[in-house]
Amino acid sequence: MNSKLPRWAAALYGVVAAAIALGVAQLIGAVTSVQASPVIAVGGAFVDRTPPWLKEFAIRTFGQNDKLALIVGIVAVVAVIAAAMGLLSRYRLGYGLAGFAAFGVVGAIAAMTRPDAGQFDILPSLVGAAAGAWGLSLLFRDTSVPGYDADGRVLASVRTKEQGEGVAEPERPPIMRAGQELGYVDRRMVLARAGIGIGVAGVGALIGGVIGSRRDVEAARTGVARTLPRPAVAAKPIPAGADLRIKGLSPFVTPARDFYRVDTALAIPAVSPDDWILKIHGMVDRPIQLTFADLLKRPLIEADVTLTCVSNDVGGPYIGNARWLGARLADVLREAGLQKDADMLLSVSQDGFTCGTPVDIVMDGRDALLAVAMNGEVLPAAHGFPVRQVVPGLYGYVSATKWVTEIKVTRFDRDEAYWTPRGWSAQGPIKTESRIDVPKGADSVPAGRTTIAGVAWAQHKGVEAVEVRVDIEPWRQARLADVPGPDTWRQWSIEWDLPRGDHEIQVRATDVTGYTQTPEVAPPAPDGASGYHTISVHVT
Repeated sequence: MNSKLPRWAAALYGVVAAAIALGVAQLIGAVTSVQASPVIAVGGAFVDRTPPWLKEFAIRTFGQNDKLALIVGIVAVVAVIAAAMGLLSRYRLGYGLAGFAAFGVVGAIAAMTRPDAGQFDILPSLVGAAAGAWGLSLLFRDTSVPGYDADGRVLASVRTKEQGEGVAEPERPPIMRAGQELGYVDRRMVLARAGIGIGVAGVGALIGGVIGSRRDVEAARTGVARTLPRPAVAAKPIPAGADLRIKGLSPFVTPARDFYRVDTALAIPAVSPDDWILKIHGMVDRPIQLTFADLLKRPLIEADVTLTCVSNDVGGPYIGNARWLGARLADVLREAGLQKDADMLLSVSQDGFTCGTPVDIVMDGRDALLAVAMNGEVLPAAHGFPVRQVVPGLYGYVSATKWVTEIKVTRFDRDEAYWTPRGWSAQGPIKTESRIDVPKGADSVPAGRTTIAGVAWAQHKGVEAVEVRVDIEPWRQARLADVPGPDTWRQWSIEWDLPRGDHEIQVRATDVTGYTQTPEVAPPAPDGASGYHTISVHVT
């Protein structure tokens, strides 16, 4: 019991002890598995149980920072709970110790129930909780200075002769005399202890981060880059007219650093190519296991493919185009011997995410790849290193498994992928859509001739035409850029004389099949957004 400790100090001690717990857990997690650290494990469990509407809200509100927002939120909740544990520990230290025991149990359960859990993934939460409890015990050691009252004044019983020994001190009320039994809490000692605790937490987190970054296999990526085979079948050269080079218009090829990232992994999985194995099993005659070296020995195909996330709102940013290098997935499946009733490929990521891809789509001759490179470089860790799936014409949630480690050949009426029980369609062909990049919505533009430009996509069908209209004027045909094939987006532009005032600009695309995108507005769930991208501009 340390009830003489001020409430602010007790709350601070609780937060510092929690920081020690998280720092030590981060350190242990770097040695075992980053996904096993309690914040990541609990966050992953939260993501797995997030309803679709909340997921969409997070993506719309925080964009690609949604994972960071979740982690910050978890840490904030932990801080509040830890402060409460510190306050309770003023009265009985056992309350705080019980709180850390609960912390360890919750984190351990979250870590061990992850699909990719290892036998040591229980350790970060348990060791972190033990470190937090130890830190709390040390912090709550007596911080009072003997011989001083609650206001820091020397008690009469310890006055020296120089202070006037024998001089009677005026009688004080009992409530004031009670302070003599409490002792003076040294504020500097409180802050010093808190500083030491935060230092311990910071060192643990820093060392864990350094070890973790080493485990992100950047050295392995460098090694793979030196031995990456040349494509057996090179992609067609990108036409000179594929990029209209208009300021503000998305480039034809999206740099890897700018490529969107939407997935369920709070921490990027660290998969060594030396340990990577792809298992293909289920409704096949000959189950296959491929190592990374096996994959690189196969003929590698180069293909330009635009990927799109099903969470992309009309006019949204979750789309990008890249040149991919990989082995044909169809060839691997033929070697395994597909059974005739199979209609689904249930792919599994290193982090446990699952994805359901139609067999007939993969086997129809399109460039469905087990990709190992992106834009001429080894896959970045954030985009699936060492191997990911790329399937033209399907939204990413049913095709683009990153860090893929397993493919089960099955049926849609027997198995469900990750997003299906969460309200999303089992199959997700990409809808024909278009977007205005220039000008931006709410821009002010000068009156007169104005360039309107953007991109349109209809993967594996191809974009045939793009039309633009301003206000209620008739639709006009836009000029289309060249493309190397039907699997990429297509740039477009048009010149328009805009008078002064406020105007509304809309765009629509027509694909090669003759289908023109619908004006009917639909949200991303359950199978992709639809509607005309519409912006408002002020012309001066």
